[in-house]
Amino acid sequence: MGGVAADFSFRIDARLPGRHGRAGVISTPHGAIATPAFVPVGTKATVKAVLPETMAELGSQALLANAYHLYLQPGPDIVDEAGGLGAFMNWPGPTFTDSGGFQVMSLGAGFKKVLAMEAVTVQSDDVIAPGKERLATVDEEGVTFRSHLDGSAHRFTPEVSIGIQHQLGADIMFAFDELTTLLNTRRYQEEALARTHRWAQRCLDEHEKLTAQRAHRPYQALFGVIQGAQYEDLRRKACRELAALRGAEGSGFDGYGIGGALEKARLGAIVGWCCDELPEERPRHMLGISEPEDLFAAVANGADTFDCVNPSRVARNAAVYHPDGRYNINTSRFRRDFTPIDDECDCYTCAHYTRAYLHHLFKAKEMLAATLCTVHNERFTVRLLDRIRASIVDGSFDAFRAETLGRWGTGRAATN
Repeated sequence: MGGVAADFSFRIDARLPGRHGRAGVISTPHGAIATPAFVPVGTKATVKAVLPETMAELGSQALLANAYHLYLQPGPDIVDEAGGLGAFMNWPGPTFTDSGGFQVMSLGAGFKKVLAMEAVTVQSDDVIAPGKERLATVDEEGVTFRSHLDGSAHRFTPEVSIGIQHQLGADIMFAFDELTTLLNTRRYQEEALARTHRWAQRCLDEHEKLTAQRAHRPYQALFGVIQGAQYEDLRRKACRELAALRGAEGSGFDGYGIGGALEKARLGAIVGWCCDELPEERPRHMLGISEPEDLFAAVANGADTFDCVNPSRVARNAAVYHPDGRYNINTSRFRRDFTPIDDECDCYTCAHYTRAYLHHLFKAKEMLAATLCTVHNERFTVRLLDRIRASIVDGSFDAFRAETLGRWGTGRAATN
């Protein structure tokens, strides 16, 4: 049975008084997502070191994969033939794919996958991260890049990105955009924003065409991506223009992704500017955010869902989350510590394993170390958003925020 746009919807269940924050439910052909929600990142159709079944057991409602990486390996045609991303990776729930737009910036400038940045004073449109080589160049039609795997040349356009994402078959996908950094000048931010808007129109048109051609597949929602860096007028302009955009057949975006480099100190304000302008009945996804202070700020100002590689990435490097802050389990003080990572956590790792054992696994370079710590960090982040949602519903959001952030970063967990 073919999918139609009506198979995707969003409802609002509760609101934060006087603010854009809300709790709701996104309905997709593969299930519902109660929001606010954290969407763990499985870049190559897997959350590194963890079974998809385990991700479901720890409470993940949806997973996000990377269109660029799956395009290079194994190829979107193989994922399509398998029945789509969820079937390919044995994940029955909702899935997201990003557009490949992030790689425009990361391949072009070599920066890490962190979008909430500190403010910068030096600006340049030809900046390169230290020790990196530029692998991508942008023009009006799209992006030419060299594969990080073998150096082969490839070309992404809005149409190519949407085509790849249709083959990957995720429930929610994103329009192809040009991601800038806080290092770029105001003039270049304006140029990139205008180009992203033109690309968004092309994405909508291609999405309509492929949705009709692939009526045998479940409906895939398309989110527009908002850029504009730290500039209020550019952010608001991007939101108004994307909200008004329509494809050749009259369809608009099913939701919106708040993307681009964000000045961390003003993250909440930037999200608020966007949500002032965006249609309230559409869901809003925050790209690349997972730190507790950022999650609270973004939720209060109207963001509904989040994705980020950090919980799994830092876990593989022995960093674990605790209500008192992040600490490194491989330091010597934990050699004889026979308590769990977090005695308040309900994850599998904390129920069965001690800090001393995890310390040993990292020192012995055992793969199980990454698995157990990733399970904990993903559960910590998923559970935090679940508790934020519950606090919106029962009216205790501000108290819960104050209590949580009052502990976070104190560092007591690493010394007790």
